[in-house]
Amino acid sequence: MNGIKSLGLGFSKAPTRLHFFSLLLALGSFVWGYNVGVLASVLAHPGFRETIPGYGPYRRGLITAIYYLGTWLSYVFFSRPATDLLGRRYAAMVGMSVLCVGQAIQAAASGSVALGMVIFGRVVSGLGTGIVSTSVPLYQSEIAPAKQRGRLVVLNHVGFVAGLASGFWVGYAITFWNDSHGYLSGWRLSVSLSFIPAVFFFVGLPFLHESPRWIVEHGRTDEALKALQFYREGSFTPSQIQSELTDIKRNVSAYQATSLKKWTSLFTNPSLFSRLWRAALLHFMAQMCGATAMKYYLPELFRVLGLSPRVSLLAGGIESTLKIGCTVLEMFVIDRVGRRMTLAVGAGIMAFSLLINGALPLAYPNNTNRASDYTCVVFIFIYSPGYSMGFGPAAWVYGSEIFPIAARARGLSFAASGGAVGSIIVSQLWPIGIAELGSKIYFFFVAVNLACVPIIFLLYPETKGRPLEDMEVLFGGYEGGNPSTTSLLLADEREDGNEEDEEDEENETLGRPLLGDGRGMAR
Repeated sequence: MNGIKSLGLGFSKAPTRLHFFSLLLALGSFVWGYNVGVLASVLAHPGFRETIPGYGPYRRGLITAIYYLGTWLSYVFFSRPATDLLGRRYAAMVGMSVLCVGQAIQAAASGSVALGMVIFGRVVSGLGTGIVSTSVPLYQSEIAPAKQRGRLVVLNHVGFVAGLASGFWVGYAITFWNDSHGYLSGWRLSVSLSFIPAVFFFVGLPFLHESPRWIVEHGRTDEALKALQFYREGSFTPSQIQSELTDIKRNVSAYQATSLKKWTSLFTNPSLFSRLWRAALLHFMAQMCGATAMKYYLPELFRVLGLSPRVSLLAGGIESTLKIGCTVLEMFVIDRVGRRMTLAVGAGIMAFSLLINGALPLAYPNNTNRASDYTCVVFIFIYSPGYSMGFGPAAWVYGSEIFPIAARARGLSFAASGGAVGSIIVSQLWPIGIAELGSKIYFFFVAVNLACVPIIFLLYPETKGRPLEDMEVLFGGYEGGNPSTTSLLLADEREDGNEEDEEDEENETLGRPLLGDGRGMAR
């Protein structure tokens, strides 16, 4: 059992490979985050505003929201077939290609059709993002050992927030290009710079092994064993690697013998549906907490608080850079305290920060009190760790790990579509709400965050430390929730270690009826 004890960070081959390739995959999320961050500066760029006829709050909201129509269409219709048929790696490459085409269309927008080109380009980029944003965390989740899964999937969000920060910093730098060429082309250059990390993403992906679980699902067991050995060498013994492969084959065979490969099974099978609505609601809450507004309209929020346009972009860059550190910290927290605790604490922090930003402008309207305005700026910064150590990464971690292999791609895709719906609502609601209600709009998002806390603790079972093949213990499944061999090995290790609190929590979970089908665990 001692082989499992090297699951933490170290210099053996497997952890080094896992972290390196997870960072490479995070480049896909970097491009996604960059496009989100740079749009915030593009929307504020005078050259862009002149390019779009009739630019105002409603068109700003349309340009922002239409992107999420593309992601929703991708999540529902395209990302699942791509990830299941092409594999996680090549699906990510296809998604990145589509995303780059969309960015090129936006950068070329001009003349009387400029608005139409930007909208069409945003939809195309959304289609590509939907594939990238599901295939990357799926791959990271499926190659990771159970005890490292949260940390490695959080790297996906590290890439996103690094891209987000880079987009803000590029937008800030473009403000210094203030001659006639910068006025006309500055925003186009900032959009086009996303092609640089995309090239590195394309070059690196062919060097990765495909997900062992996807390979087993397609009947290539020997190839799956080689891939699993590649990602476990030096951390697990050969017998433990073989046991994990046996669990994967057992799980895949059991689900292939049923009707669960049909997409309708997500809605007709009680166990799968119990996972689907939880994951979809989690992604929906992750956007309804106000995160979409903070990503796209942050410079506008700072301007309302009295900062100049250039300083607003500078503050946005600093705030987004802070998110990187918070998300890196979350990598080392999520597998220790669990998914639920990070989600609930993050929601509480966001609620309090938004409450301050709603109340102080009412008490001191029209920037009459600079101390009040600066306090609001500070609490916008405090909002960042709430999201970056909560919903931001945890929603993707949870959604990528709870579905069985036969339903994992389409399960995460449908779940992520809930986030797209939330983003469409918020991106339309926020600019109009600020224009019509002022800071009172913050109170709506305060209420959403406060409501999330009891929902998380009452409806979401903890998943930390469980092998992917062992989620039936929590949600019900094909064998009454029997634990996998890998799970038993981990349990033996815990008996020898000092993780008694985790073991007590697991025993308490095993003693309850299973969520989804109501059956108890088979003894």
